Amino acid sequence: MNFRQATIAAVGLFIFLVAGIFIRAKLPKKLKVDKFINDWQELQLFCKDKTTWPHALSAADALLDKALKRRKFKGKSMGERLVNAQRTLTNNDGVWFAHNLCKKVIEKPATRLREADVKSALIGFRQALKDIGALPSGESKDS
Repeated sequence: MNFRQATIAAVGLFIFLVAGIFIRAKLPKKLKVDKFINDWQELQLFCKDKTTWPHALSAADALLDKALKRRKFKGKSMGERLVNAQRTLTNNDGVWFAHNLCKKVIEKPATRLREADVKSALIGFRQALKDIGALPSGESKDS
């Protein structure tokens, strides 16, 4: 092998490695399901008392946003990421209801929450987390 062939091979290898790194960076990261399960169980503790329901909603909203970011759904805001994830989500309306309820509670902390709305929102968040692989899709006694 002469010098020219060696140079071409080295440049080709370099381009191949750079392309591989770029492609790997764009692929969705594998989610650490155990971490998401623990976080979900922690936020469920906020459901015991009416006064901490807003905390449960905001924690679930933040957990879903974290999962969407790790799965590389594009968007500057969570709303944009939800739009880009809508084909992946089996209960798109439920997720939007949950996200909008959370935003409403953050904007107006004096908002009175109904138990049915909180349950519905948490079910929507949980299903979205299952759909994108952050929580296991099989039913368990903890869900």
